[in-house]
Amino acid sequence: MDIGIVVLIALILFGGKKIPELMRGLGQGIREFKTGMRDDFQTPPQTTQAAPPAAAPAGEEKKSS
Repeated sequence: MDIGIVVLIALILFGGKKIPELMRGLGQGIREFKTGMRDDFQTPPQTTQAAPPAAAPAGEEKKSS
């Protein structure tokens, strides 16, 4: 009985043509979310490597006094 009331209110608010579009969009959103979650767990985390220290330019070597 409760579900019937909810469906009736949804029909009144959105109309018969809008409800299938809303459900289709909801289904696509859930599908994309699941795909994104699955991809996040299957790909290994990327590691960043630190760049080696820059070499001193030629001719600017430290001079010891």
